[in-house]
Amino acid sequence: MKPQYWFRWLSVQGAPRLVLRTQAKRGDLFAELMGGPTGYTDPYPLIESLRSRGRLIRTPISWASFDHELARAILRDNRFGVLTPESFDVPGPVQKLAKYFPLPPNPVEPPSMLVIDPPEHTQMRKPVASAFTPRAIARLRDRVETVTEELLAALPSGGATDLVTAFSAQVPIAIISEMLGFPEKDKDLFLAWGDQMTPLLDVGISWRTHKRALKSMEVMNHYLDEHIARLRRKPGDDILSSLVSAGELDTYALKATASLLMGAGFETTVNLIGNGVVQLLSHPDQLERLRTDPELWPNAVEEVLRFDSPVQTTARTALCDVEIGGEKLRRGDTIVLSLAGANRDPAVFADPGRFDVARPNAKDHLSFSSGIHVCLGASLARMEGVYALQALFDAFPDLQLDGTPRRRELFTLHGYERMPVRLGHRAAAPEPTTV
Repeated sequence: MKPQYWFRWLSVQGAPRLVLRTQAKRGDLFAELMGGPTGYTDPYPLIESLRSRGRLIRTPISWASFDHELARAILRDNRFGVLTPESFDVPGPVQKLAKYFPLPPNPVEPPSMLVIDPPEHTQMRKPVASAFTPRAIARLRDRVETVTEELLAALPSGGATDLVTAFSAQVPIAIISEMLGFPEKDKDLFLAWGDQMTPLLDVGISWRTHKRALKSMEVMNHYLDEHIARLRRKPGDDILSSLVSAGELDTYALKATASLLMGAGFETTVNLIGNGVVQLLSHPDQLERLRTDPELWPNAVEEVLRFDSPVQTTARTALCDVEIGGEKLRRGDTIVLSLAGANRDPAVFADPGRFDVARPNAKDHLSFSSGIHVCLGASLARMEGVYALQALFDAFPDLQLDGTPRRRELFTLHGYERMPVRLGHRAAAPEPTTV
């Protein structure tokens, strides 16, 4: 492993990890939320305790807000920018190592859209956005339905399985692979790379996890070099081919975009489907309501996104001295915005700790962020979530958990790495309608 990788981990992940763990041992609730086991197993009591301290609070690590109105305003305010590695106080030697030994393209460093501001962000996002228009998403609907039905048909009727590996991870990886023009035979590679690389989107991960992610990143980098070269010779009918043919992005930017779509796009939908299964099984009255009124399924997915957000937090950096939320922030100050906290703000959502698939304003959540960095794939994730969850519970009406699901040990990306279930017998296919 190259030495600059260790220095990068130390400055970007190791130092925050040490601070969070030290502060958590001292009883700091924010540090426990961001870096302790309770933060990924049951963050909501901690969130409510922190909310009671004010709309914008100062922690030993950064500013933080759990307020819906304030979070939405900051996400839309051009006086704030995205949190990039340059936002940390990186020592000079590490900066030199980064310059001479850059990392392979990845989702958490420029030119990834996730960590750049205008005008570079505008230039990167514009050519990709065409793949996520309503018309483009509508064209994917048939493929989502086909993939989902094939996966459900492969599940053992009356048997047991891990629903994450057998279903919730398979739906989005199949779709994103097709969108990037990857061969069907390589799907398991992308699943492994996505699983190993997405912790880079978290804060304070271990050196072991970081090293594993970088190894996957290097392997995927070589794969993408060959894949993009093939697409230059023979483009297909997919988003990456379109970007290659347009010529607006160089190879490095193309690889950064592909890795971002594979990482952030894939993991969000996996967590949405998994969280939805657990919430519906934990609230059988709400599942029964969906069975009697299937038209509520789209709203139920919005409620899952609100109630147990797949992405719990984001962050912004003040680009100038600014006064907001009754506090004065200096240029360079960081604000951690709890999307999960905003989604349970009692000023916006009545009885926010209640899971209600018919909640009238469920769609007011911030799970896909807001402003110029709003998730490009939000419509696709919603469509995949609705169809996958409805089809799963229709196919296996007696589905139940077969043990305790295990959360991923990540704070930002909130989902399950394992979900043992007993499927029950498959529902009989409906009789064909005759006229």
